[in-house]
Amino acid sequence: MHVMAISEKAPGAGTKPGLRREIGFVGLIWASEGSIIGSGWLFGAQGALAAAGPAAIISWAIGGVAILILALVHAELGGMYPVSGGTARFPHYAYGGAAGASFGWFSWLQAATVAPIEVLAMITYGQHYSWAHGWEKIKGGQHVLTGSGIAVAVGLMAVITAINFLSIRLLARTNSAATWWKVGIPLLTIFVFAIAQFHTGNFTAADGFNPYGAKGILSAVSTSGIIFALLGFEQADQLAGESANPKRDIPRAVIGSIILGIIIYILLQVVFLAALPASQIGHTWANSAFTALSGPFAQVATLISLGWLATVLYLDAVISPGGTGLIYITGSSRVSYGLSRNGYVPTAFERTNKRGVPWVGLLTAFVIGCICFLPFPSWRSLVGLITSASVLMYAGAPLSFGVFRNRLPDAHRPYRLPGGSWMSPLAFIVANLLILWSGWTTDWKLGVAILIGYVILVANRVFKMNPITPQLDLRAAQWLPVYLVGMGLIVYLSDFGPLKHPWFPLWWDMVATGVFSLIIYYWAMAVALPAEQIQYMIDQVVVPEEEEVL
Repeated sequence: MHVMAISEKAPGAGTKPGLRREIGFVGLIWASEGSIIGSGWLFGAQGALAAAGPAAIISWAIGGVAILILALVHAELGGMYPVSGGTARFPHYAYGGAAGASFGWFSWLQAATVAPIEVLAMITYGQHYSWAHGWEKIKGGQHVLTGSGIAVAVGLMAVITAINFLSIRLLARTNSAATWWKVGIPLLTIFVFAIAQFHTGNFTAADGFNPYGAKGILSAVSTSGIIFALLGFEQADQLAGESANPKRDIPRAVIGSIILGIIIYILLQVVFLAALPASQIGHTWANSAFTALSGPFAQVATLISLGWLATVLYLDAVISPGGTGLIYITGSSRVSYGLSRNGYVPTAFERTNKRGVPWVGLLTAFVIGCICFLPFPSWRSLVGLITSASVLMYAGAPLSFGVFRNRLPDAHRPYRLPGGSWMSPLAFIVANLLILWSGWTTDWKLGVAILIGYVILVANRVFKMNPITPQLDLRAAQWLPVYLVGMGLIVYLSDFGPLKHPWFPLWWDMVATGVFSLIIYYWAMAVALPAEQIQYMIDQVVVPEEEEVL
């Protein structure tokens, strides 16, 4: 994902000084597509196939539709208020400081955990080389870091952090060129695999096309890397203020990038499945030999005598994850910088070096990223946390959308989502379903991370570590703790929880999630800030000159 900050000023005024509307449709869709095609493609097909069998193709379609629904809501918001970090800032406008700080923390948590998962991707594919064999071991069917692997992972995190200190501007300029590589290599893989080897019998091999039923299909959506792979659509929104024709191009870019991403990922799933040699398929999909492959696409390429493609894929496993990790660790430091400017975290996060780099934020992201290797020592174990954190961050957009439609009905909307009155609550339900499907094993750890964030926010206020004391607007955010705790309880009591006899068996847990989501949604609509206060905060949006384009 590309992370950027842009100069903004009072979008409600109708003009936006500092923004040049020069980006066309191609630039917008390319920005989103380059974010969607990341390291997720290196492992997504393997994880989804193990979780759902060949029915993983259905999982990709479900994940694509879910992300598309969330993206359509963002398309209208991005056109209305083209502000950097809008995903975290829209709830601040609608519900005030407490909600703004919370979703800001969710945003930071999501950004800070991407770099370690990219490092894990690099190390896992690196198992191809004999000198890296001691860095991982097979445990529970997953490649997990050993002690020496954790040391190497920390070293790679240090390299990524150091590069951010030395060459942020160069990084941003080269990221565009890297996008061509990131999109081109999966397309090349699809083409070559389809020609080289395509066994149609694989679709019904092992224990069948859909061996694990609906639960397997739905679990795969959140836990195997499907949603993680499809994240990044909001980049077209981030560039809304520089779009030459936002009303026409933003929805086309958002929708087009996701549809293209879905097509690429489904084709990758199909060719990976069809190319598997019989020796890699056992009696069950969950326990087949391919689940032990450290570099699934590259190793399958080797097995079907495509050594040259395997070489390219091993190179891609360094370039693509490395580039994404660099960008995200940069982004996490900018989010913490912005939270400090708003008074939510200590002023130390505003400290910059001579190059304008917020170094405290970088070091914090480095430390948190390294800590992630302990409870999440494998790519698949960490992907669930990132998916839940990302979806939780995105969940604020439908709520904000509903408030803006109700409180600011006459505000200028370059793009107006058809059926917004029902699409908005549907998007909120979809976000919560994705959290449900992530399962209790992932979500309880996300809950701990959320509590740590609140401890930091409260400590900052109690011990006055920041002279700015933002207004919390607790009344407008009264629904938020009930929402977070309630979703945790539903997941715990569901078929995706730890109970042998869940209170909410499969399907009923989704009904419970839908009903609870609607209660929270309309409660949040009722207590949102008044129109005058929302408009005042929007009109005050001015990003300081030092937050220039990265």
